[in-house]
Amino acid sequence: MLCFLVAQLHAQELFIAKGKIEFEKKRNMYREIESMQDDDDNPGETGWIDNLKKMVPNFKLTYFDLYFDNGKTLYKPGREVQEVKKAPDWFDGPATDNIIYNDFQTQKTISQKSVYDNTFLIDDSSRHINWRITNDTRTIAGFECRKAVGVIMDSVYVIAFYTDQILTTGGPESFSGLPGMILGVAIPRINTTWFATKLEVQDVNTAVIAPPKKGKKITEQELQKTLQSRLKDWGKYGKRNLWNIMI
Repeated sequence: MLCFLVAQLHAQELFIAKGKIEFEKKRNMYREIESMQDDDDNPGETGWIDNLKKMVPNFKLTYFDLYFDNGKTLYKPGREVQEVKKAPDWFDGPATDNIIYNDFQTQKTISQKSVYDNTFLIDDSSRHINWRITNDTRTIAGFECRKAVGVIMDSVYVIAFYTDQILTTGGPESFSGLPGMILGVAIPRINTTWFATKLEVQDVNTAVIAPPKKGKKITEQELQKTLQSRLKDWGKYGKRNLWNIMI
């Protein structure tokens, strides 16, 4: 009986069922500006590129909290950051303050996203990604994580790192589907990463895990079709905005 109790306590220390994870979203602003130059009809004219770089920080940092408990997660904006340099509002782009609820038992995702002047409530099934798990590892927020790679929206390459010490199979934004919690994501095509900075397990109010309710109800497929129609004349810039919205 004593051995059984010790084993139970050890298992509780190894595997985490509920808590809160802080994610740091890091966007390489200079690389975004250089991508805009690649789209420009006059790539030799770099003056406006240099001026824009002086206005913005090299990296834009934002923070999100992911609450998880009993196979459900809620991802929402976290603490604010005081920026020394602030990018123009138009440069921030759409869908920067997403609220995303996942129920992995029912395979349902409900997302609230601000897209230009509209707020959408996307009610759909959870995204399926064909992950390929590798043998590479990386330590994130004190957890040894295994690397996996996948593709979303037909051509957008995603790198993820997950730990099986956290039982819920979720992650930042709408990423999930690996045998544990995703603590790191990198998407080179949009020059953005999400990495966990810390985990809290004590005194975490998981009662906040509930679906968002604000916005025009729409499915993911309907939203993507609408955006493709509206952004088709925006070239590569429009395509990157589409990717940012649909992640």
